[in-house]
Amino acid sequence: MLDIQDDISSYLAFSHYIDWNEPSVQRKAKELKDSTEGEIELAKAAYYFVRDEIKHSWDVQDKRVTATASDALREGVGICWAKSNLLAALLRANGIPAGICYQRLTLGSTPESGYCIHALNAIYLRSIDRWIRVDARGNKEGVQADFSVDDERLAFPIRKEYDEVDYKTVYAEPLPQTMSILENSTDALYMYLHSMPERI
Repeated sequence: MLDIQDDISSYLAFSHYIDWNEPSVQRKAKELKDSTEGEIELAKAAYYFVRDEIKHSWDVQDKRVTATASDALREGVGICWAKSNLLAALLRANGIPAGICYQRLTLGSTPESGYCIHALNAIYLRSIDRWIRVDARGNKEGVQADFSVDDERLAFPIRKEYDEVDYKTVYAEPLPQTMSILENSTDALYMYLHSMPERI
């Protein structure tokens, strides 16, 4: 069961990081809406756009740091924190409530590699009257996330024996501790290896 922290209107608001009021985000949101029919298809299209067209910084070894939704859209790249801001913005711009969720994961395959806080999204679909979670970080070998209203198909299964954690809170805004790291970093690859928080 997800923990919804705020009134539903909070998950529709624009903000500094989920800046769906920016013209570029508005244009992309309209483009997605115009190419789909119905709430679920629109949410799915937004998800696939962010998952597949906005590259994960580490996967493509891109040093650019993006933080806001419009940053990620403009540059076409970002880590999960920025990509989740963009997906939330595209959905909110179309009147679909969306929030941010987090997981504690190992950076590599074992605890010895260290840990990071990973971001994903929760979406409220009025047509089925419930929240679903999706992970738009981007697929690669060994990572196959997808959009589903029936069962979660997230990027990373939680390994409790490795002290990984699936946090159930749905935040209306990204956590300040994650955004401050983006704001104070100039190299996404160095940041990814050396600056990621291990807990929230």
